[in-house]
Amino acid sequence: MQKMPWVVLALAAGLAVSGCGTPGAPQPPSLKLPELVSDLSASRAGNQVTLTWTTPKRSTDKLLLKGDGTARVCRREGAGACVAAGERSFAPGAAGSFTETLPAALAAGPPRPLRYFVELTNRNGRSAGLSNAAQVLAGVAPAPVDGLTAVERNQGVVLRWTPSQDSASQFVRLHRKLLTPPPAKRHEGLLTPPPEPVEQNLLAEARSNRALDQTIRFGQSYEYRAQRVARDTVDGQVLELDGPLSAPVRLDTSDIFPPSVPTNLAAVATTGETAAETAIDLSWQPVPDAALAGYAVYRREGNAAWQRISPAAPLVPPAFRDPQVQPGHSYRYAVSAIAQNGHESARSVETEETVPNP
Repeated sequence: MQKMPWVVLALAAGLAVSGCGTPGAPQPPSLKLPELVSDLSASRAGNQVTLTWTTPKRSTDKLLLKGDGTARVCRREGAGACVAAGERSFAPGAAGSFTETLPAALAAGPPRPLRYFVELTNRNGRSAGLSNAAQVLAGVAPAPVDGLTAVERNQGVVLRWTPSQDSASQFVRLHRKLLTPPPAKRHEGLLTPPPEPVEQNLLAEARSNRALDQTIRFGQSYEYRAQRVARDTVDGQVLELDGPLSAPVRLDTSDIFPPSVPTNLAAVATTGETAAETAIDLSWQPVPDAALAGYAVYRREGNAAWQRISPAAPLVPPAFRDPQVQPGHSYRYAVSAIAQNGHESARSVETEETVPNP
């Protein structure tokens, strides 16, 4: 029998040992380092800075994290070191937040960038590094808004506040919160308005000391707060320095206002071969009120009392034909607008027309 070379025998033995189903090379143990936070954001109101982020669920080895860890927060001004601001415990996948009051040195002086970072550490105090940077402006915050008032008007809610000598603030941000809970079940139709947002912000120029919120819906309750806002551009990015929020002002609105008065009323007399073809045609500018139901038409001769000549139900189109006229007579007309709640506006400026003799 011919003997196989020893090299071939060694190769065959290796194939037999490393066959299908055998374990591969050993893997290094997991360091269990939390993934980096990548969505850190920061906001400042007065001298309070609030950070929010999403805590990762997995480690850098793509393994699910178990147990709470520590979130360390630091801030950096300019090219200096990242100074510790505090720390929080975190659960994997939880929403993270951190709030601090700025030290006196950072709450003074001109506006300047201040960057925050979050570092997640495991039980051994080790981390994969710092999160993305979230910037706010250090420096003196704008003055608070005093004397905020909210008054209901036909056009919406008029907001006023006390004038300030603070020249740094350029805007006043008005925070509106809907206090009336939306119905659990809504009837949806083609003309059904979309649900009203629970929170909404309005921006007004600081020097105006007045704003009009035209987006309210009558019958709802709202809460308003205001803060002054200064803006500065840092490295091509617009940053805001917000003052403290004012005390809240509550307003319960109700639809007690009539619609706008119709305008541009015009009357044109037409005649024909028969009395039935004689009439006065009226037209006017449509009223843009969203809660408008229609119009009512009034007529009088000379100085007699006004009489409604349109049907009991409001007219939908901004036009009306009056066939109850006689040749040689002059008639005066006026139009009013009627809301869906029944409130009626004042009558328009009257117009006069004479029916010519045949």
